[in-house]
Amino acid sequence: MNFAAAVLLLASLAQRDSLPNHLRDRGTGQPTSLFGTYIERGQLILFPFFAFTRDGNMEYQPSALGYGSDQDFRGRYHSTQAQLFVAYGFTDWFAIEIESSRIRARLDKSPDDTSAVPSRIDETGLADIEAQMRFRLARERGRRPEIFASLEMIPAQQRSKVLIGDAQWNFKSSVGVIRGFRFGTMTFKTSVEYNRGDKHWDLGETSLEYLRQLNTGTRLFLAIEGGEGGAPDDYGLVAGIQWRLTPGVFLKFDNAVGLMSKATDWETQIGLLWQLP
Repeated sequence: MNFAAAVLLLASLAQRDSLPNHLRDRGTGQPTSLFGTYIERGQLILFPFFAFTRDGNMEYQPSALGYGSDQDFRGRYHSTQAQLFVAYGFTDWFAIEIESSRIRARLDKSPDDTSAVPSRIDETGLADIEAQMRFRLARERGRRPEIFASLEMIPAQQRSKVLIGDAQWNFKSSVGVIRGFRFGTMTFKTSVEYNRGDKHWDLGETSLEYLRQLNTGTRLFLAIEGGEGGAPDDYGLVAGIQWRLTPGVFLKFDNAVGLMSKATDWETQIGLLWQLP
C-alpha cells in the first residue's frame, strides 16, 4: 500500500470510529438502489459488473411474446449481462443513478405450449436502461428512522425484441425506512407501479434488508425481496458481501436464490465498485 492510500484508509477509519452507533454499518450517506451501498454528497460511484441468471420454470404467456394465447406456461430461461451502474450525490438529500447493460437472454418454451412460440428464443442487445432520482426525506433521529424515496424511469427500448425489450415507457416510485441497531441496520422498502395488464396500480417490489459492517474492510448484506409486478409469490433470498481492496475500491458480490416457484431460481453478480473521491 502506498503512502497516499494509507493516509486515505486511516482517515476513513477515523471517520467511521467517530460515527454514532446507529451509523456504524452504513455511514452518513443516503441509500442507492445497490444492495448495501450508500452515497455521500459530491461522491461518484462506478460499478461495472457481470450478472448471470438462470430460471428453470419461468412463467410466461405466449401473448406477451406476440403469439396470441393468454395461457400461463413455464419455460427455461437464462441470461448473461455486462452491466454498468453510475451514481452521483449532488447533495446530502438528492442523488441520481443511471444503469444499462449488454444482455444475452434465451427462453426455451414449455413442452406443454402448443402455440406458435418458437421452441427457443435467443436475443442479444443493449437493454435494462433506467434512471433514478433518489431523495433523503428525513434523517434517523432517536427512535425515528431515516426515510427515503425514489422515482425511476425506464424508457421504451428494443421494441422489436420480446425478451429484452419493452415497447412502453415505465415509471415507478418507491419509499423506504432505515433504522440502525446494535446488531445491524434494517431497511424496509416498497414500490408502487402500474400494472398494464390489469390496468391498475399495484404495490411492486418489496424488500426487508439487513446490513452489518463486520470489520473495517468487510460489509455483509442479507435481504428478502420480491413482489415485482404486484405478484405476492415470487420472493427470493439475497446474500451479498463487499470487500475493501483499496481505499474507495470494493469487490462486490451478490447472490440470490428463489424461495417460491415464480421467483427466479438463481441470480448472481460480481464486480468492482469504485467510490470517488
